[in-house]
Amino acid sequence: MKLDVKSRTLTGKKVSQLRKQNIIPGVIYGKHTDKAILVSCDKNSFLKLFKRAGHSTPITIQWDWLDQLALIHEIQVDPVTDMLNHIDFLAVSRDEKVTADIPVILVWESSIEKLWEGKIQLLKDTIEVEAYPQDLPREIKIDISKIQKMSDVIFVKDLDIWSKAEIVEDQEQAIITVMSFTEEVEETPVVETTEWAAWTAWAAAPAAWAATADKKEWEKK
Repeated sequence: MKLDVKSRTLTGKKVSQLRKQNIIPGVIYGKHTDKAILVSCDKNSFLKLFKRAGHSTPITIQWDWLDQLALIHEIQVDPVTDMLNHIDFLAVSRDEKVTADIPVILVWESSIEKLWEGKIQLLKDTIEVEAYPQDLPREIKIDISKIQKMSDVIFVKDLDIWSKAEIVEDQEQAIITVMSFTEEVEETPVVETTEWAAWTAWAAAPAAWAATADKKEWEKK
């Protein structure tokens, strides 16, 4: 997947001029670039690509001399208008592994919920995975039809993920439990489990890349 960008000279409050033209400012950074590269791109083109790529599919950013493999690291959204404000791209290499938080998607239906015996509780909506950029999974699906009893639990070690990627979470950490309707819910907030919830999470929150420190370093330059 490719994204065409242009070099950007406008910074600070002046970038609002770009947004009025449906153009979104962005920056490319990371140890695979000599310095942070200021760019801009067409908003609609980016949204179409992001819907396919999410945070864990590498894209190729192109402009004149630039041909850089990158991950969509962070998307900044206006908290009031929900308008897209800024995009951070993390420069990566195909031969170097990265760590990313992969969204969890629940599929199928548990008989527990179907019979109104209890409620499925998702304790963690992303799973930290390490792999080469091209091998990162788009999402991790959990089949909740396996939950048959109130005492059933799905742990990190129970998750299915292809061999080219490795889960770096605590294997004994619980991901799915069952809560009775009479239980207090304050102690453990329930995460939204719909695919749309996962999509909005991608757009509103950063993926937990191991290169966050790189970003801070580049911002100083």
